[in-house]
Amino acid sequence: MKIKVYTDGGSRNTGNVKGGSVKPTDKAAWAYLIVTEKGEQFSASEGRLGATNNQMEITAVLMSLRELYKKGLQNEEILLVSDSQYVLKSIQEWLPGWKKNGWKNSSKKEVKNKDLWIQIDKALPYFPNITFQWTKGHAEDIGNNFVDALLNETMDKM
Repeated sequence: MKIKVYTDGGSRNTGNVKGGSVKPTDKAAWAYLIVTEKGEQFSASEGRLGATNNQMEITAVLMSLRELYKKGLQNEEILLVSDSQYVLKSIQEWLPGWKKNGWKNSSKKEVKNKDLWIQIDKALPYFPNITFQWTKGHAEDIGNNFVDALLNETMDKM
């Protein structure tokens, strides 16, 4: 791959426990790292109050795609690495069905984070050479550890 992209999202919220919900004051953040074949690196992170972990995971992918497009890299061979099975399965398996069914899931309920998924769906056709890969979070993947540390630094500063 000519370009490797790492994305991650995280939250420090009470919604991470059974029966919990996200409070407006709970911290959350996303981060990405783009590494080109020339060794250039671009990264960004942003925090948000009251967001879920999944919202931040999706936003990290969306923001990395926007940055790649802005830099004119959308036609390069891109490998996007995420530790979120939810994000990867959504993109690789569920997205076409959701779209076909009016953004409803198999239970006929509206897809969670529909607004973000619609943006992802609109962005992906601009990336004809993108592939996706899962990595274990908090393990030995240097890029994943970088974005995890970056988003946690962002939340620390909030």
